[in-house]
Amino acid sequence: MASRSIPLVDRVTDAFFALDSGYRFTYINERAQALLKRSRGELIGRVMWDEFPRTIETQFPDGFYRSMDEQIPVSFEVYHTRLETWFEARAYPSEDGLSVFMRDITERKDRETKLAQNAAVVESIRDGVVVLDNGNHIVSVNKAIEGNFGIERSELLGEHVESLPQLVSIEDEDTLEIGRAIDDVSVGAAQFRELEIPFTDRYGNDRICELRLVPIEDERANIAGIIRDVTKQRTHEQVIESLHELTRWLFQSDDPDEICSIAVHAGSDLLELPISGVWLLDDTHGYLDPVAGTAKAHDEFGGLPRFRPGEGLVWDVYESGETEYYKDLTEVDELYNPSTPIRSEIIAPIGTHGVLMTGSFEPNQFDPTDLDLVSTLVENTNVALDRAEQDRLLRKRTDQLEQQTERLEAVADVLSNDLKDQIETISNALDIESDSASEMTLPASDESVETTLGRAEQLVDDVREFARNSRSVRARSRVDLETAVETAASQSKLEQSDIRLENGATLRVDEDRFTRLLETVFDDVAARRATDTTVTLGTIGVSDPSEPTRGFFVADTASDESFDGHGQLLDPPIGEELASTGLGLVLARVIAEAHDWTVTVETTENGETRIEFRDITTLEEA
Repeated sequence: MASRSIPLVDRVTDAFFALDSGYRFTYINERAQALLKRSRGELIGRVMWDEFPRTIETQFPDGFYRSMDEQIPVSFEVYHTRLETWFEARAYPSEDGLSVFMRDITERKDRETKLAQNAAVVESIRDGVVVLDNGNHIVSVNKAIEGNFGIERSELLGEHVESLPQLVSIEDEDTLEIGRAIDDVSVGAAQFRELEIPFTDRYGNDRICELRLVPIEDERANIAGIIRDVTKQRTHEQVIESLHELTRWLFQSDDPDEICSIAVHAGSDLLELPISGVWLLDDTHGYLDPVAGTAKAHDEFGGLPRFRPGEGLVWDVYESGETEYYKDLTEVDELYNPSTPIRSEIIAPIGTHGVLMTGSFEPNQFDPTDLDLVSTLVENTNVALDRAEQDRLLRKRTDQLEQQTERLEAVADVLSNDLKDQIETISNALDIESDSASEMTLPASDESVETTLGRAEQLVDDVREFARNSRSVRARSRVDLETAVETAASQSKLEQSDIRLENGATLRVDEDRFTRLLETVFDDVAARRATDTTVTLGTIGVSDPSEPTRGFFVADTASDESFDGHGQLLDPPIGEELASTGLGLVLARVIAEAHDWTVTVETTENGETRIEFRDITTLEEA
């Protein structure tokens, strides 16, 4: 190398050294001495491999050998571990050896590493990212853009941002708004801009994206746009709003079946749950009864089943009070219908009223959003059913109070007239003039007093029972009819031998009140009979399917020409009707109405009095 070139090489900022054909140092500039931390005197004439074996053996040889052998320039990057520095090495061959330049590129490598890391992060996020240069051309997009818009990267890179609205369907007004937002951020008029843009993707799906534009500092880029698909979120918000609006419609109805029907069809239309149904608890029978279902549910199954205690997942959820999601019913044991085509389903309790079930023929068909929406639907339905129940009870209570007022007014008349007569009888019996007294007078008075006081005590008991309303019916239990008849007969004025039970049966009733009903009927027969009489008790509609309703009857042969069964049953006895004991059959009506039964009484062609209690749906053969 000519000596006149030495000063020039010394002045360059890159590290430089020269090697002869045997890879001996022939020249080292000042920058190379500082980099290698060796002086010229220590290195000139020495073989590079001998002086720096650790570094050279692993990074330099291949490139230098290739450059010398093929007589071509080579360039490669090398990391100096001890110095923690990246270098770019460029070797230029000649017949005499190599000229090597080494440039510190650590800062550039750090920047590239950060860019690569940032790019990896951008690629991994679900939001789409578009980067624009100063001319609003697209210089970078991430993979999420392809998924969000169905557009290949190659269709976007290098294109003006105006091409994006052309590739997907965006309204002109929204396109102009995007352009204004980009300008605002580009010139610094705004630190960022956020827009919500509806569009139609390439597959014809209507969607909504949230666009956030922010400035960035980069040699190639000016603005970054972060695009988030919020279609599901906005749809969810709209459905929630519709469900709350649905509450208003639910509250306009006071019929539980209608409320459930509205809820089921709302689930079908709003939540896209076409196979759904609602079951409500039947307090009388103790089972979950289907009251509403979607058309597809009825078409697929030909009706919805009834669930008794312990039957099926529906009953399990009702008892637990917790919403359950069954992802795949083929993996669930003890199904109510093991052959069901339903593969996944959500079952949600509607408070204590019942349950809502929705299903799909595919497994894993529901997600957490579906669970949230179904929970909202059943909560609104529960509130509506609670309100309807309260309104129904209030109306029923109002009617009962009105009836009770009428009854108590009638009872007041009975007590006023009857007790006045009885007190007068007692007074007459005890007011004996001394000059007409005899040995037989006092016993007669004692008997009259005892009878009258017993009559007054009976009236008090009857009035207490008469004043009770239907809500006083306590929890119903299964009662054997024959046992109830025997208990009532033992407490009545009839003998057990006077009563004939045609056939046994069971029914769900308030046992104490039912026994009192039978006792009242038996006492009424005893009050009307003039001679020995027979009482027959039998069931209606249990074994005869032609009967429209179930119930039982009490028929007797007591003769009383003045007896008007209808009048005595519907109204408390007054005046001459007080010949019967207590308030009579009106108590039977009160107790029957408390159980939601209907009562009729008539005189048959053969002269029997027949009282029928119907609409007893729980009556079954023993």
